[in-house]
Amino acid sequence: MADKRPLTFLCITTYEKGQEFMRECKRQGCRVLLLTAEKLRNADWPRESLDDTYYLPDEIPLADIVKAVTHLARNEKLDRIVALDEFDMETAATLREHLRIPGMGLTTMRYFRDKLAMRMRALDRNIRVPDFVPVVNHGDIQYYLDHVPGPWVLKPRQEASAIGIKKIHAGEELWPVLEQLGDTKSTFLLEKFVPGDVYHVDSVVSENEVVFSNVSKYGKPPMNVAHGGVFTTFTVPRGSEDDSALRAINLDLIAALGLLRGVAHAEFIKANADGEFNFLECAARVGGAYINEMVETATGINLWREWARIEVAGGDGSYNLPPTRQDYAGVILSLARQENPDTSGYNDPEVHLRIKRHHHAGLVLKSSEPERIPRLLEDYARRFAEEFMAVEPPRDKPTA
Repeated sequence: MADKRPLTFLCITTYEKGQEFMRECKRQGCRVLLLTAEKLRNADWPRESLDDTYYLPDEIPLADIVKAVTHLARNEKLDRIVALDEFDMETAATLREHLRIPGMGLTTMRYFRDKLAMRMRALDRNIRVPDFVPVVNHGDIQYYLDHVPGPWVLKPRQEASAIGIKKIHAGEELWPVLEQLGDTKSTFLLEKFVPGDVYHVDSVVSENEVVFSNVSKYGKPPMNVAHGGVFTTFTVPRGSEDDSALRAINLDLIAALGLLRGVAHAEFIKANADGEFNFLECAARVGGAYINEMVETATGINLWREWARIEVAGGDGSYNLPPTRQDYAGVILSLARQENPDTSGYNDPEVHLRIKRHHHAGLVLKSSEPERIPRLLEDYARRFAEEFMAVEPPRDKPTA
């Protein structure tokens, strides 16, 4: 006899995000439980869509989370465990394996969290990556320094975005930095710095198949604007050489990394030296910095919503991508000196959405003409820098 009870989702996030995922799960008739950080108790959660909420203290060990959720599972039959943020993926994968709940396990999870694992996997499948070396064997590192011209970047293997990245210009600079890192240095990798334009591909994946993808280009590489500067990104002209090349590489990448179902945010750099694309990193999550809003504005596809629908379907063949649009969109976002910056002076008809967030200025733009968005963003970025832009000190760790 078939089990007719509704599916129960446990959503895990230590950042304030994923509200639309939870709303869609509830719309699909599921029970939705939220496990989040105590400091986010008063955050803007979709409480009307939540059947219960549980709060974790800061810095709680993973083993204690496993005990707590196992205790919860005595009375709640958990059908899906979903990490809504990249930094919660290991927690979710550990819980799935401990409770034997379907979904991504620890081995596959590392292909989307560990920059060394994803590079080695991509290289094994003939996907180009910048020359790199694990920060483990000193002989290997010295050989790499002797044979791969600098500069290089020292990257934490399990951070997101540009957090903790250091640029190294000469070999003699590296060894004191590694000495300072001590026993943690193996959690880094050393990679050739490749000057070029950075692109991202945001995908929806169902049963190992990329059913939707959207190719975009950053105005400046995220590393350049991580701590101050004006962030922009915009849709690449569909059918262009860059669009076609990246869609093809992304298909190979998702297959190589083994994403069964969900969403992916992959980044690539087009090297100035030879015009070839190199893979940088891929996360099994929705891109930050209002990329979801940009993708939805251009295509009608809300990545959070589709991810939820795919998780609910769970491989039963019932998932179908809704119809898509073929417009173009862009995002501009900056830290702002003002608590509530006034963007009313930006009144072109392409302004589709004004981002409301304390000490941030931001807009989402929309046009049917691919060339219009990057032109507007270039002009707006100059004005944002003068009117709003603030700078914060570089971070070694993420903040909520």
